[in-house]
Amino acid sequence: MRLCPIASGSSGNSIYVGSDTTHILIDAGISGKRICEGLNSLDLSPNDISGLLITHEHSDHIQSIGVMARKYGIPIYATEGTVSAVKNMKSCGEIDDSLITIVRADHKFTIGDIVVNPVRISHDAAEPVAYTLESEHRKASVITDLGIYNDYIINALEGSNVILAESNHDVRMLQVGPYPYYLKQRILSDHGHLSNENCGRMLSRVLHDGVKEIILGHLSKENNIPELAYEAVRLEIEAGDTPYKGSDFPIRVAKRDCPIAPVEF
Repeated sequence: MRLCPIASGSSGNSIYVGSDTTHILIDAGISGKRICEGLNSLDLSPNDISGLLITHEHSDHIQSIGVMARKYGIPIYATEGTVSAVKNMKSCGEIDDSLITIVRADHKFTIGDIVVNPVRISHDAAEPVAYTLESEHRKASVITDLGIYNDYIINALEGSNVILAESNHDVRMLQVGPYPYYLKQRILSDHGHLSNENCGRMLSRVLHDGVKEIILGHLSKENNIPELAYEAVRLEIEAGDTPYKGSDFPIRVAKRDCPIAPVEF
């Protein structure tokens, strides 16, 4: 399998995950042009994409969903709540119902040779989910936009070889930053976003010998910096109740405006 964040940040997200024969996008929160450029860097085109998995209806995850569906006929997979919310957003335009498949949390489905599991997350959206993807005894997990993690989340992530996890903000930067009070409270709430420290604590509970790489994603432009996210997560792993150290696994930070080198596993 192969995973590559084409873009991941508070301003737009689109993640590629695929096998030798099946290619999947998670979210289309950047322009169609940028998605095409990202796929081209992987020697792929939108015509190669077997499915577009949508996590939730916020604009940084669905900006070009309508364009990708209409121009390339890419099948869309999303929960009923997300589909309903998207249909009520004029910015997405018309999407052919025949391209839409409703998915449910904890109900696995198959696209090509990849088994997809939608995972419930706590976020201020209609019916948000994260996704795990498995093929040939390899597992990738992409989990962002969650205010909290719990035993259910940990169980869903167990056995992952590659994890792209939200490391959205540094709490201190957020608290003293320019955001209005209500937005700070939203981000810090159980339906907001995961801090650097909580990301590290979550990851420390799912590490195992088969982990190939950890990628930190969905960083806030205003309330985080890559070096701080990396160091905070590494230190939380070091301090966690785990036999592993932060240096035992490669940890990279996804970029908000361009792909990073894909991880193959």
